[in-house]
Amino acid sequence: MKSSESRRDMLNQFIGLARVYRGWSKGQLAAALDRDPTKLVPETGNPKLDLVVRLAGVLDWPVGDVAEGIWVSESRSQSSGNDPTEAHFAELDRLALDAHRSGDHAAMVSIAGRMAAIAETSQQRAIAANREAGGWDGMGRFTKVLEAVQRGLHEQPITTPLRLMLQANLANAHYTLWHLVEARAVARDLLDHFEECPPTTRLERVTHAFAHYVRGNATRRMLDSDPSSAARTAGRAKMDLERAMHMYEALASEFSDESYSGVANTCRGAIIETDVALELRTPTAAAEELSQGLDKVVDTESFPVGDWLESYGWWCIYGCNIALRGLDGRDLHRHMAVFTNKAAEIADRTNNWSMREQVFTLEHFRRQRVADATGFDPDWLIDEDEVRVIAGTMGRFPHFRQTGWRILQAARILDEN
Repeated sequence: MKSSESRRDMLNQFIGLARVYRGWSKGQLAAALDRDPTKLVPETGNPKLDLVVRLAGVLDWPVGDVAEGIWVSESRSQSSGNDPTEAHFAELDRLALDAHRSGDHAAMVSIAGRMAAIAETSQQRAIAANREAGGWDGMGRFTKVLEAVQRGLHEQPITTPLRLMLQANLANAHYTLWHLVEARAVARDLLDHFEECPPTTRLERVTHAFAHYVRGNATRRMLDSDPSSAARTAGRAKMDLERAMHMYEALASEFSDESYSGVANTCRGAIIETDVALELRTPTAAAEELSQGLDKVVDTESFPVGDWLESYGWWCIYGCNIALRGLDGRDLHRHMAVFTNKAAEIADRTNNWSMREQVFTLEHFRRQRVADATGFDPDWLIDEDEVRVIAGTMGRFPHFRQTGWRILQAARILDEN
């Protein structure tokens, strides 16, 4: 089917659905959509934005869901050709994993869509959803990760290992998007399962460690939510983070896998942040320790991309948190400059959007601290590359959009032309 025909077909379906939903005549719907009753669907199949917005309002749907319904139908029709590999779900699954290993995350999402189109069982549909989530995660599209994982978990029945993997990915997506209550709840459910059914396989052990990692870090991020209970929150976070660190270290030793060591190092840095909240370390000593750890990644371009490099990016974020809570004056700005610059380097090297979100947010907080203390807003010069990154971060993290707009409105943008 041609793309224009596919879009017209979907528009007609949406319009028919809207009439039934509202119980309206064609004329009443046309009036609500501000359209000629004889020209509700454009010949091109390309509706104008106002039509999509009005149609979404009539249906009580999110605008994005209506738009996606119209244009995703096109991509589905284009991907339903006579590709011989589509007869083999397992082969497509292998191709999706190959795409993941090679870092071609867009291809992984596309292959996952083909897997979903030919899936015949709930297990296969859930596997396709998990592969799609992996592709979106690689591109930093975490709301898409959330949607894909939730879709997979709605499939029943599926095997326990697949359900646990989807739940772990769900917990992490919530954590990355700052849905901290949800992240802790899903992680707790996983940990309850392993309390009753101790892990036996490597995958189960990794999932068990990851559940502690997510719950510990989600709890750590809640340190500022209630200052009166910060010590209790820090204690709970530290307990999970220490469990995760020891589990990942054991996995690294047993399976000779450096990626596990890297995640353990991320936990090690997070524990330093909790120790400051527990008054087991001073902010100055903790910031110095984290800063000295960065000596191992002086040249990020020559450091292999992976969990070890990413771990030091998170050390920078933990250092910023410590500095903002416990330092002031020159010490605050000196440490913040080191940490934000190095975190930005590592985020670019690893293409880590979650780390980028933190870099911009924390630098915004630092500048706000200066403005509050002096009554003057410090100059903030950003170039076009940084504008592009801020825009991408705003698209990926709904909670960052307000901060992103404030940065763009306050900063001076360098014209590189």
